[in-house]
Amino acid sequence: MRTDAWYGDRALTVPIPLSWDVSVFAPVVRNPLTDAQIMARLEAPVCQATIRELCRGKARPVVIADDLNRPTPASRVMPALLRQFEDAGIAPQDVGIVMASGTHGSPPVNAFAKKVGVEAARLCQLHLHDSERNLVNMGKTSFGTPVLVNKVVADSDFLVGIGGFYPNHSVGFGGGSKLALGVLGFHSIARLHWGHQSVGWGRSNGLNSFRRELDEIAQLIGLRSTVSLLLNADREVVEVSCGDPRAYYADLLGVAKDAYRAPLPDHRADVVISNAYPADVSLTFARMKAFHLLDAAPLRASRIAIASCSEGLGYHALFPFMNAPKYHRQRMMAMHARMLLGKPDVLAQKAFRRLAQQLSFRRGASSLTTRNPIWLFRPGGAARQPPLPAQIPGIRVTSSWDEVVEAVSLEQEDRDALRVEVYSCASMQWLG
Repeated sequence: MRTDAWYGDRALTVPIPLSWDVSVFAPVVRNPLTDAQIMARLEAPVCQATIRELCRGKARPVVIADDLNRPTPASRVMPALLRQFEDAGIAPQDVGIVMASGTHGSPPVNAFAKKVGVEAARLCQLHLHDSERNLVNMGKTSFGTPVLVNKVVADSDFLVGIGGFYPNHSVGFGGGSKLALGVLGFHSIARLHWGHQSVGWGRSNGLNSFRRELDEIAQLIGLRSTVSLLLNADREVVEVSCGDPRAYYADLLGVAKDAYRAPLPDHRADVVISNAYPADVSLTFARMKAFHLLDAAPLRASRIAIASCSEGLGYHALFPFMNAPKYHRQRMMAMHARMLLGKPDVLAQKAFRRLAQQLSFRRGASSLTTRNPIWLFRPGGAARQPPLPAQIPGIRVTSSWDEVVEAVSLEQEDRDALRVEVYSCASMQWLG
């Protein structure tokens, strides 16, 4: 396995007791692409001309790239992209790069160099998106969502996006037009999440209403060309699709779903291990992206998460974990209420679902059994890592693998022969 995405991407080996019967599930993908193969993919876009042809005569081109909370190595694509810009007469100094951070926290100072490469970060104009400032209103979608977009993006005369294909709770799978969400204002992002029922992790055929609205927004802001990367468990690029995302999305989605599919934990499993790499930058995002596999573990199984959390707790303004600002809940409730008042059909559906959940909880309350806590193993030692909160609900944090093994032994009543299932790249895997 690997750990510490963006901060070394180190190989990780943990000693497993000989009596443990271990099964390891990992993505099944092709061999990594060479630079020449990536360049060839960009020379053969789907249902579009090449970037050099599309941007010829433009003066304000902008590249949108996701942030470090996504594992996309945009640096593998940027040299070929900048070469096409130069072929069209556009110098790197005239190319803007917007890091599409959505409502995520501020990245470290070297984030651009990590994401797009040292050369592109040195030569291009760099812009970090802020979901609360420097926004332009570009109208509304047919769903009624106001499209507040980053001003640099709105002022551009040519947009191209670089993103990856990963499982996602809201739309099933990211990629394609979902990159547009990262350059929107907070109000737009909140409306998008609240206006659609979540599809579920990996449960996507690309036709859900959230995806359709994202497609509409991408067209509205001018994001009609994207480069989408498929990665392996070592964060290496194994496939690239570029061109019109509406034309290539379905085919790449099918490849991604097959590559990242993993079996449900067996009902006889005694231990389930979820390695959050390559979304292990912070606890906030490791929890969002990898702990769902532990939720599927058998009731009495021991549950282990592995995440370096090199940036500590992390932050997501829409879904904060243990670090919400003052009055955050009240603000979200007020925004949500205003949106629902304008959508009585959605309000009725949500009220019905809430009632059904309450009734289901009451029926099952008598049979509830306390689960074992999640043991979060942070490789590398506590001295080199930012601290996490001393008390985290349902989670025990340690940098000692021996402590994890000892805790499992205690939870499993000192039984020697344990059935163990390991998801080596959990943040990119979905259960199906």
